[in-house]
Amino acid sequence: MISHNLKKASLLVVALLLSVGSYAQTATPPKIGYTNLDYLLSLMPEVKQVESELQAYEKQLSTQLESKYQEYQKKMEEYQKGASSGLMSDLVKQDKEKELVNLQSSIKEFEEKAQQDLQKKQVSLLEPVYDKIQKSIDKVAAANGFTYVFNTHADMGGSAIILYARNKEEDISSLVLKDLGVTTPAATSTTPTTTTPPKK
Repeated sequence: MISHNLKKASLLVVALLLSVGSYAQTATPPKIGYTNLDYLLSLMPEVKQVESELQAYEKQLSTQLESKYQEYQKKMEEYQKGASSGLMSDLVKQDKEKELVNLQSSIKEFEEKAQQDLQKKQVSLLEPVYDKIQKSIDKVAAANGFTYVFNTHADMGGSAIILYARNKEEDISSLVLKDLGVTTPAATSTTPTTTTPPKK
């Protein structure tokens, strides 16, 4: 249930600038770290509860929408039956047609608002989890002397961000998960192969 677009909208890029002054004074190359927010989020125990609450909320909205559909279908059948019998006056016919149009508008409005409410609910439920991850990233980055930390799956304008990392040890995902108290699956790969940006 966790939408990928909403996750990117919540945190497109994680960039930590912790020691620019130190870099300028010592001319020491900045220490670049990276992690994968999708990976970190997928292992957070809170996510199961978030998914459960979202599913329950979505079911509630779907039940209400289905009720509106059934009401519309019932009134449509009544209208068609009355119109085909020839016993429905023009005034009653016009009134029922107006009622059907209003029901259609109500259903469309409810669908749009339900989608918006579901997205807001997801953002609201995930925000504390993202905050918890961000605080852990800040803590791990500061403790390990990283100058920048980037999200390997961050996306801007549809183009993947080029990531530079000197070696595999620069991946701080395991450190963040350890700080969060989350067990890392032995067979799970944390990040894709890193790339080095082209020389300008």
